[in-house]
Amino acid sequence: MTSTSPEIQKKAKTDSMEETWNLRLYVAGQTPKSITAFANLKKICEEHLAGKYRIEVVDLLINPQLAKGDQIIAIPTLVRKLPEPLKKIIGDLANTERVLVGLDIRPAS
Repeated sequence: MTSTSPEIQKKAKTDSMEETWNLRLYVAGQTPKSITAFANLKKICEEHLAGKYRIEVVDLLINPQLAKGDQIIAIPTLVRKLPEPLKKIIGDLANTERVLVGLDIRPAS
């Protein structure tokens, strides 16, 4: 019979919670740069975080007050909410290597 300590159970629960990446992409309307940023983000997530991510797109033309919470000063801006710490990347996310390094994602081997 095996049993797990509360510490191990807590760590396992924490690890499973960290498997989902919560990403928020701030855009301003359906501009070419915004559309490109979303497409690039989706491609990166599918290649490196398959099944472990959630993308929320925030259109600041519709909800400008939401920019204040994450201190958005340029668009498009990607914010990694989870796993912590919070990270931000500004631009259309075309440089995949920069995005992977910026988000602390390890490329698939």
